[in-house]
Amino acid sequence: MRIIGLISGTSVDGIDAALVETEGAGWNLRITLLNGITLPYPPDLRSHILEVCAGAPLSMAELASLDDAIAHCFAQAARQVQAGHPPADLIGSHGQTVFHRPPGARLADAIESSQSSQPSLIPAASGLGYSLQLGRGSLIAHITGIHTISNFRAADIALGGQGAPLVPPVDAALLSHPTLTRCVQNIGGIGNVAFLPLRHQVLRHAPVLPEICGSASKPVQPAETVSALLGWDTGPGNALLGWDTGPGNALLDWAVHQLSGGTQPYDQNGAWAASGQPCLELVHQWLQDPYFHLPPPKSTGRELFGAEYGRRCLADAAERGLSDADTLATLTELTAASIVHSYRAFLPHMPDQVLLCGGGSRNGYLRSRLAALLDPIPVLTTDEVGLHADFKEAIAFAVLAHWRWQNFPGNFPDVTGAAAPALLGEIHLARR
Repeated sequence: MRIIGLISGTSVDGIDAALVETEGAGWNLRITLLNGITLPYPPDLRSHILEVCAGAPLSMAELASLDDAIAHCFAQAARQVQAGHPPADLIGSHGQTVFHRPPGARLADAIESSQSSQPSLIPAASGLGYSLQLGRGSLIAHITGIHTISNFRAADIALGGQGAPLVPPVDAALLSHPTLTRCVQNIGGIGNVAFLPLRHQVLRHAPVLPEICGSASKPVQPAETVSALLGWDTGPGNALLGWDTGPGNALLDWAVHQLSGGTQPYDQNGAWAASGQPCLELVHQWLQDPYFHLPPPKSTGRELFGAEYGRRCLADAAERGLSDADTLATLTELTAASIVHSYRAFLPHMPDQVLLCGGGSRNGYLRSRLAALLDPIPVLTTDEVGLHADFKEAIAFAVLAHWRWQNFPGNFPDVTGAAAPALLGEIHLARR
């Protein structure tokens, strides 16, 4: 089956599109990357999306227009990535996140108990979370003529989950190793990690799909029963884990834009940050933010680590008289240190390997800081184990679409906090 995976992350750089060939079913899945591209957003559209993510008011008519504009861009990316290849059978489109509010009683309590003066950052104190991705799948299906699956997060959130991160089960299927435990660390706009136990501990045998997915006469099983059916050994140290570690590229890109007077969109290879010296006292201060100490399951976004947070960081740096280079070095150190802190705080043990992916894996300075803080644990990229680091997230949503098409659950309750496994995504059939 040929599937296109589409995603634009928190950095809003553009749309990553991956065309993959899939073989097998469920966890016994093999994929081949046939093509991958990144389609930048038109500058005006990107600016509009960033304004909306930052909380700019939007009428319903404007929201509808933005939704359709994003869908047209996603459809264009799908057409481009399959150019020169046989037509795809299916599209899995994550869309563009413009708002993410986790089910926040625990996070709200943590923030309220801190010295934070930003009540606008506090999620809802009770009830379900909410996550809004624009770029409606029905329009993508109509434009491309390809069946499209979208809105992947809603089903997990309806079951009380965070709706994020959704990629750890895909990482387990594609990257778990027979003799090495691994952390797969995505550094996109926000950082997120998947802790992969040994493969036999995660994937003991292939699932029986009807047993797991349920039917009118046999409902979906509780999470612990499904884990047993799958052969998931969820004893200490054996569980598949995942969470959002904190800020990634979005905060760094925002700071570069501010410090350069709008002339630089990002720090190429981390060269600007590498010319400075991090202020470790300030990093330690920033790490006191309640989010870093909240145990998983947890997720976050620009609502917490966006422009308002960035302005406070720049003000802190200015108070200490840091140069622009020192400020960027300190913010880069925060990203690296928050990742390593989360491993030490929440993993049952440190991994044998760390595999990086996402745009941050191309930041040489950030990668060097992670390697130094994690020494002697090897820090590689997923490229080095056969999965393209730039397109891994797009590949993941192709896999999630494949699973949805097969009626195979795509979430993992231990990761998201959902009450049960769920079929992720809404199917939009194209006229052919």
